[in-house]
Amino acid sequence: MTDPQNPDVPPAYNPPPAAPAYSSAPPAPAGAPAPGAPVPGRTLGIVALVVAIFFNIIGLILGIVALVQSRKAGQKNGFAVAAIIVGAVLTVIGIIVAIFLIVAFTAAAGFGTDAIQACEAVGYSGTVTVQGVTVDCNTLNP
Repeated sequence: MTDPQNPDVPPAYNPPPAAPAYSSAPPAPAGAPAPGAPVPGRTLGIVALVVAIFFNIIGLILGIVALVQSRKAGQKNGFAVAAIIVGAVLTVIGIIVAIFLIVAFTAAAGFGTDAIQACEAVGYSGTVTVQGVTVDCNTLNP
């Protein structure tokens, strides 16, 4: 549209209304870590996983501590969970192996005592049968 009084002058430029100004993003809630910040307990979780392989109970305890720290911060910690699992499984396996070894050594000690008593009865000469096993008493000479 042109101005009828001044036809050679183009109409005045009226820019469109400005877009409404938006405020910045709201701040992060209190206690939430900043993006890219380290997860609390993550380093301890890694240490706990390594320690759990060699020292099961200590690694298990460190894994629990790391998991508690991470949960308080509202974060997940896979290393701490892995340390707890590895520490618990290896502790159970260690207990089973210990029980087996105690039983085996007790049986061996009982067999040895029976063999010595049987050989003593024959004067440590010849052979005797103890619990189905033939023992040469000459090798048990006191």
